[in-house]
Amino acid sequence: MGKNIWLLLLLGLSGFAQKKDWGKVTVADLQEKSCSIDTSAAAAVLYNGAKTTFKYDRVKGFTAVHEYQMRIKIYKPEGLKWANFEVPYYVGYENISDDWLKFSDGVTYNLENGQIVKTKLTGQGTFKKDMNEYWNMGSITMPNVKAGSVIEFKYTLKSADLGEFPVFHFQYPIPVKYTQYITEIPEFYIYKPVILGYDYVKSDGKIERGHFTFDNKYNQMVSVDFQSVNSVYTGENLPALKEEGYLDNIANYRSSVQHELDRIRWPEEPEKQISTTWEGVAKTIYKDKRFGPELEQRQFFEQDVPALAKSSAPMQERVTAVLEHVKRTMTWDNKYGYNTKKGVRQAYKDKVGNVAEVNFILISMLNYSGLPAYPVLVSTVDNGVPAFPNLRVFNYVVVGVEIDGKMTLLDATDKYAAVGILPQRACNWNGRLIRRDGSSQEINMMPSLISRQNINLMGQIDATGKVSGKVRANLTDFEAHDFRTSFAGQNPEQYQERLEERLGADVSEYGCENKTDCTKPITETYSFVSSELVEQIGGKMYVNPMVFLAESKNPFVMDQRILPVFFGHPKQMRYNINLQVPDGYAVESVPQSVSITTGENVCNFNFNLVHKDNRIQLNVTHETNSAFVSAGFYPALKEFYRKMIEKQQEKIVLKKI
Repeated sequence: MGKNIWLLLLLGLSGFAQKKDWGKVTVADLQEKSCSIDTSAAAAVLYNGAKTTFKYDRVKGFTAVHEYQMRIKIYKPEGLKWANFEVPYYVGYENISDDWLKFSDGVTYNLENGQIVKTKLTGQGTFKKDMNEYWNMGSITMPNVKAGSVIEFKYTLKSADLGEFPVFHFQYPIPVKYTQYITEIPEFYIYKPVILGYDYVKSDGKIERGHFTFDNKYNQMVSVDFQSVNSVYTGENLPALKEEGYLDNIANYRSSVQHELDRIRWPEEPEKQISTTWEGVAKTIYKDKRFGPELEQRQFFEQDVPALAKSSAPMQERVTAVLEHVKRTMTWDNKYGYNTKKGVRQAYKDKVGNVAEVNFILISMLNYSGLPAYPVLVSTVDNGVPAFPNLRVFNYVVVGVEIDGKMTLLDATDKYAAVGILPQRACNWNGRLIRRDGSSQEINMMPSLISRQNINLMGQIDATGKVSGKVRANLTDFEAHDFRTSFAGQNPEQYQERLEERLGADVSEYGCENKTDCTKPITETYSFVSSELVEQIGGKMYVNPMVFLAESKNPFVMDQRILPVFFGHPKQMRYNINLQVPDGYAVESVPQSVSITTGENVCNFNFNLVHKDNRIQLNVTHETNSAFVSAGFYPALKEFYRKMIEKQQEKIVLKKI
């Protein structure tokens, strides 16, 4: 039997799992005032269903057909944004047709004078726009939506790309009452389903026999028996996926299912492996004319390479010289991707390029200078974490350079980046370094370097309770980068006003060194004075020994947490505080010294206070040694912060003598 005959088996699939009948919108649906899952919800998904099948065309071949249905209830005005719905679809194929998307059967239901009134979606509420050369976006705006409305719509996505299905999301930022996804796949296509997120979904599968007849190209009737693998994924009463503090990308933890084509197994033919490895993905990307060949071009910049880069100076200095030169010369156009668009030569001439062009120029200059450098493919924080290897998961590229035998990461798109210091967008799980021969290796993109803030405060309290003094703060590595990103371009007067508001003190003589020199730490200095830092009761003074540097609010207040905690990077905060007691007063009591830890060296806090005569000296160290902390460690982390903040709120008591 020919291959085309076997392929047509897909048309005969019949699922064992029938979709749930979502019925008609009722008066009760429209009268419902709040969601039974979460009464605070502004909207809820009443039903979210989809089904994936396959269709065959003698000319075009096979197409995966993904049919979706959605019904949403709007409870509050804040939920009106759910009247807008977007669906991205891929148009960047080279050898197959673009994906095709169509919305249909859109209706808004409202209750007016006890009667259900329908408003249908028309072409005026349906839109399409080009996102970039690879992606388009289809969207709808449902009509006549208000608090109390129920909206429903369908859309169909057809794709000739059978390598993977669109991700099906069970969970949304609003509660989901019922969700179901059905796949009907013949035995010849063997997919690997990957369920992500938390355990909200049940799955079931069954192999069934089917029968199909069709006319071949000779108008002969052909009858075929086959087996299909039918699967159903269901979930009920899924909680809203809500943003929490200290989180990287919430989409990484969203309950969903992905399908990757693993093998094709035709009768009487050798099994064909389809799924690839990360090494295979890297090789394919490197061979692209917009990638590998662009890394070999260098004639256009040879006269511009800094002299220091080719000198006998230490490697760190040479790498820094090239990085700073490219940062000064090139401007990133804020476009993502791992392929060049106009090419490195034109980008260098224009002094503007996408992330690949800017960082490829950096790679080429480093290699020209005898400093081994390689591209490192990255999926940014906003792009999420890939479930399996494929070409589309990467959307960014940075630079890996060997410095004294150690791989160090660079990114010239960020004016405040430094050697080993990347912008936060690129610090996402693992990247893939590619060498010229096509070999590759996994690179940990998460910061391991401990960044530091060292703050010295010299202050004195006068007899009226006014506190004055001087502060000197040094910030290194990622702490310095974050400061520069947030404040370096800000008006100095504006920044000083914000600083005064944060400290609760008047600030003068403000200075900041190395705001734009990313090779050195940030150094802030200023004088301060405040009459609001001391409480006077019954002839006694109560003052916080950390002055205005104490933390006052525990960021971890929930009873439990299901998502991991993301601190961004390891860091150490060190405070050295010296206070002078006013004449006529003596120390009555001080907070006791203490050490607090979470265990497993995740977070540590040391508070060491001594006083002699009229001087008080406090040394405080707060260390966070992991960028990521698992949700299972949350109770220990919450308790650590509670104890630490309580200690930081304790007061020195001064009495009159």
